[in-house]
Amino acid sequence: MLIRPRLTDYHGVTLAQGDADFAIPFFDEDIPLYVDPFLMWRSPSQQDIALHGALLNAFNHLGQLALNGGEDEAIKALVAASECDEVGLGSSRTRRGKRIGQAKAQEILAIFRRIPRYATHGLSHIEELQFFVEGISKDRISDFACSFLKSFLIDFTIDQCNRLGIPLEPMTVANVWDPRSRSFIDVATTLPIDPTDNRPLLLVPKRWLRFVPWISYEEYFEKHCPQDEISHEPENLTRVEVLHYNRDNYGVVAAYIESKERAFQDAANDPLFSQIPVRSARGKLAQIKKLATGKTDGADTKYENAVGQLLPSLLYPNLDFAQVQARTDSGVSIRDLIFYNTQRDPFLKQIYADYGSRQVTFEMKNVATIERTHVDQVNRYMAEELGRFGVFVTRHPLKAAMFKRTIDLWSGQRKVIVTLTDADLEQMVEVFDSKQRDPLDVIAKKYAEFRRACP
Repeated sequence: MLIRPRLTDYHGVTLAQGDADFAIPFFDEDIPLYVDPFLMWRSPSQQDIALHGALLNAFNHLGQLALNGGEDEAIKALVAASECDEVGLGSSRTRRGKRIGQAKAQEILAIFRRIPRYATHGLSHIEELQFFVEGISKDRISDFACSFLKSFLIDFTIDQCNRLGIPLEPMTVANVWDPRSRSFIDVATTLPIDPTDNRPLLLVPKRWLRFVPWISYEEYFEKHCPQDEISHEPENLTRVEVLHYNRDNYGVVAAYIESKERAFQDAANDPLFSQIPVRSARGKLAQIKKLATGKTDGADTKYENAVGQLLPSLLYPNLDFAQVQARTDSGVSIRDLIFYNTQRDPFLKQIYADYGSRQVTFEMKNVATIERTHVDQVNRYMAEELGRFGVFVTRHPLKAAMFKRTIDLWSGQRKVIVTLTDADLEQMVEVFDSKQRDPLDVIAKKYAEFRRACP
């Protein structure tokens, strides 16, 4: 069974996150990123600019609708738009969010009456809601954007799945904004599904995603908000007090928005995974080399944590990190690093073809000597789904008897266990620093040495 499968892995599509145009969704939790509409506004793509305009037109229409006697209809639409579970973005562990209530929708629509600029011209960026309405932040802004642009996301998802061979299932998608009727409608279409509960999935372009919106309340509060003017005790200033001030002093917010627009060239999407700097990699290596073997003073946990932070950066983007997994074998607690095999590299294609390795497991052992029980534990873990290629990450090379045992495993079951030592990690960091070669080459070299020893 695959560990933490993504949509692509479940359907046998070997695609690195770095090579995908979209954020590859997980089945068990949200992706901790958010759609930032500003990235559409600043995009050189005419399509993205038009989508940003469509998003604003839809949202501002609801504001005008409320001003002109259609508040109930506007509230209903705003509540429907406030959650978009199909995209799986945010911080939920269940991929299910909660919509806003009618009172919060009324509070949002009220800014079109309270602020003259919005009554006549509407919002320029829906992110501006953060400065006037309590409880509206990056996750809600992202959901609003996805809901009003759901029709585009459906088409984008179908196109990406057709290119990759991901199967689509017929279904009816609720709450798709129709710009002709200016209302949400149900649409019959085909989409990929989450096999755990048969819910539809929507893919989102990576180019729209950030951890924090470019237009951010937190940055506004820290650098632009006249805190002394609002309160004699700015250190105790609450968000509610700031929001009340903003409603009566729109010019301060407008000045901040204009400053962010002028700096638009600095706005960029955030990657789903960021490698640690070379200096940090060297620091982790130094920490590992200073640790004693065994469990004294928590050395085993410190070793696992340091290796767990180092290897994902060294191996990216050839291996996408899946998770740190804790498991128990014969009463022994074991921590593994699990990676998706993207097959981006000829070596990775080889271990997939020869050993069925859809994922690659690195078992961390802060021991002076690898023993027979350790080898047997890895042997039991290497199954058809995960493949028959595993890696020990430990302090020293295997003793002759244990190395022979790994050779015997290959001879009898065609299973491979290679070993990365402190010296190998040091070489990987050196390669990572020089950028002349790929740290994965060190593992490929260790595999070549292992195969030369096989009969």
